[in-house]
Amino acid sequence: MRVIGLDPGLRHTGWGVIDVAGNRLSHVDAGVASVSPDLPLSERLVALFRQVRDVLERFSPDEAAVEETFVNKNPASTLKLGVARGVVLLAPAERGLKVAEYSANLVKKAVVGAGHAEKAQVQMMVRRLLPGCAAVKADAADALAVAICHAHHAGTQRAWSVAR
Repeated sequence: MRVIGLDPGLRHTGWGVIDVAGNRLSHVDAGVASVSPDLPLSERLVALFRQVRDVLERFSPDEAAVEETFVNKNPASTLKLGVARGVVLLAPAERGLKVAEYSANLVKKAVVGAGHAEKAQVQMMVRRLLPGCAAVKADAADALAVAICHAHHAGTQRAWSVAR
């Protein structure tokens, strides 16, 4: 199974693709979809959608996982991030992919073992769990962490379904 993890952002959206075979994970690729902050919001959303769509076309994942938005102190920023997250949810759903959502704390717990882990800890564990992705940017590492979280949780759900 091929999984794409997505870490939404209005300026930088991380993406990471992994292959899952049982409990074995393999790094495929990762990167960041970047959008100019100088564009009007509507044009930024179109650019973000197209970049995510292009990644989906290039890697043909079977499932997608998206990190949930956390609420921060600035309501306007939270709302804009939510709009970007909607675009990131739409792109794989439009292709007919199953899209799972995970909180940041659950992603960190799945990868590091602690829900309040620092970004550096997440990056270090992603590099350990996925050899070959040593030079990925922080947003891409976060997206790979979302994909790893989904691989673990989806695998457990499938095992439970088979057992029933």
